Amino acid sequence: MLHYASLQVALSPMPAFEVNPSGRIARFSLFELDFAAGELRKNGAKLRLQEQPFQVLALLLDCAGQVVTREELRQKLWPADTFVDFDHSLNTAVNKLREALGDSASSPRYIETLARRGYRFIAPVQKVGTGAFARSGEQSEASAPHTLPEVLHPELEVPIPRRSLTRGLFALIQLMYLIFYAVALFRIHGVQAIADSFLPRWGATALAATVMVTAGVGIPLRCYLLSAVGFD
Repeated sequence: MLHYASLQVALSPMPAFEVNPSGRIARFSLFELDFAAGELRKNGAKLRLQEQPFQVLALLLDCAGQVVTREELRQKLWPADTFVDFDHSLNTAVNKLREALGDSASSPRYIETLARRGYRFIAPVQKVGTGAFARSGEQSEASAPHTLPEVLHPELEVPIPRRSLTRGLFALIQLMYLIFYAVALFRIHGVQAIADSFLPRWGATALAATVMVTAGVGIPLRCYLLSAVGFD
């Protein structure tokens, strides 16, 4: 029995799953997995995720970039004395996990399926914590308490900007359009005069009408988008 256990460990292509979960956090894209609290969060908001999909995600993040075989998942999540349809249960758990992450099997951003072998987490992962979960060379929160973690886009591999920055830029764009529409309506006679200088009468009238309709539709639309940004 001892010889068999030693051989099994020697042939294992991945690190063991049994690590201390205290204080561990994994961040990828817009998501954050808190091992100690047992929570998956997106932009700080907690997502509903059942126990089995959560455990599958935890194991995949433990071995990010490596193949986790279906047999390894079975040994960890479904002990030998558990009577369950393993294939169906694992497929259901992975599907629910993909649904929570907004991922797909055909074009995966996070979880890649390897036919008849297992799964691999392919997005860049930032791991924070101590013990076996922390990679060598990573900067801990204690050593840099004021440094915000850099989260990379799963496809473009560029840093994702802060949400407040993107909201602010989006609001400025809507405000710019709103000003354009208001000025166009205020100077509609000038628009008509300029159009008359190089267009026939009916063309100038059609252009002025187009400007008025566009502004009439665009002003409430931009106001709605500004209110959406304001109320998050």
